[in-house]
Order: sequence, then structure tokens, then C-alpha cells
Amino acid sequence: MRKSFGDAIAEDFRFAIKQAIGEENLVEMWPNKSNNYCCGGGGGFLQSGFKDQRLEYGRLKDEQIKTSGAAYCIAGCHNCHAQIHELSHHFGGHYHVVHFWTILALSLGILGPNERTYLGDDLKDVNVFHPETAL
Repeated sequence: MRKSFGDAIAEDFRFAIKQAIGEENLVEMWPNKSNNYCCGGGGGFLQSGFKDQRLEYGRLKDEQIKTSGAAYCIAGCHNCHAQIHELSHHFGGHYHVVHFWTILALSLGILGPNERTYLGDDLKDVNVFHPETAL
């Protein structure tokens, strides 16, 4: 997506994120948008069986995230989420990885208690939605 649709789609993505978390809370990686680094999990690599090679390829992404100082990395797709989550654990990044939809649902107050697996203690109890009490 980052290469196919370019910076215009990256700007749309950032607009939605800023609305959900507040512009002051967005930490950009460098390089970013269509020049960003690949995490190494896409194109079937996540399921390829070449785990050591996949993690080594992802080292650049892990270092990029750690350099940003961000506590959370928002992933746009499942492969990126799984790869970056594993990179954080493998290389000791200690950052959280969340899906884009998790941030949107959290900001809307509709993220259920059982959907908070990847949130840190700072966000686990924010806007908890209890479906059994909803009308």
C-alpha cells in the first residue's frame, strides 16, 4: 500500500489517526509515508518458514520504531501487526503494536474488554465498552 498509493493515502491514514489520538500524540518514524521501511512480514514471508531470515530483515524496522521513541506502533494490516509484534519481543523493543481499527474503536468507546490484548496498561481501561450493558 505504501508504494502503490503513495503519500496521498498515507496522509489520509494520518488524518484519521490524528482525529482518534490527537495530533500532539502522533510520533512519526523517519523515513515515512511512501519512503518508509518494510517490516518484512508481507508477501507470504510471515508464513514462509524462514523465521530467522524474516526477523533479521525486520531488524531495520525494529530499530526505526525504537528510534522514534513511540510507545505504540499502529499497523495497517495483520501481517505487519504480527511481524512487528514479534520484532518488539525478539529485539527487546518494549513497544506495543496495535491494529489501526483498535485505535479507531478505542477512540469511539466501542472497543470491548476482550479486544485489548495488545494495549499497554496505560490504555487497557480507557473507554471500556461492555456489550451486555449497551442498548
